[in-house]
Amino acid sequence: MQHRSFHRTLGVATLLAAALLLGSSTSFAHCDTMNGPVVIAAQKALDSGNVNLVLIWVQKKDEAEIRESFNKTLAVRKLGPEAKKLADMYFFETLVRIHRAGEGAPYTGLKAAGSEVEPGVEMADRAVEKGSADELLQHLSKAVQQKVSASFNEVKASKNFKADDVEGGRKFVSSYVTFIHYVEGIHNAVARGGAHGHGATTVESHKEQGH
Repeated sequence: MQHRSFHRTLGVATLLAAALLLGSSTSFAHCDTMNGPVVIAAQKALDSGNVNLVLIWVQKKDEAEIRESFNKTLAVRKLGPEAKKLADMYFFETLVRIHRAGEGAPYTGLKAAGSEVEPGVEMADRAVEKGSADELLQHLSKAVQQKVSASFNEVKASKNFKADDVEGGRKFVSSYVTFIHYVEGIHNAVARGGAHGHGATTVESHKEQGH
């Protein structure tokens, strides 16, 4: 059980650490796509008339606004097919915007179904659907081992530069900084528990902070 828990935490860290190494600033959330879990829940809620199906996606302080939007949408839906389409889109956008605001993530509009999402998010979704994280954990564990080993080997290979070899020293420093911040990103992600809704910290931002 302890071994399994370690790899689960490591898996979350791998996603964030990979983004750290690549300098990604995107959010791992995919809740702003038309085939994402938030919009799917909204469709089910509107078709069934059960607002509780979407309230789970927003914070308690936002319930009143969602209920009001939900009731307005249900009323407009009755006016005809075109009105239904427009009303549904209004509700989808309202729900996703409020959901992302609750995560501290920006809302830039709904993306079309099939829009590209982070590979890690896609793998995580498949694990949830299958009811097993085994394949996901194996993939992430292997990926983080490969990346740490490759980064470490670059440091090791460039470490023994001559005192007057400035360029060689700079090469070492560059590989050293990359390696240290990669490992730091993994450690911090584990300590945070993989907070959702925030872009990964980049190596460049660490440098700006004086690391």
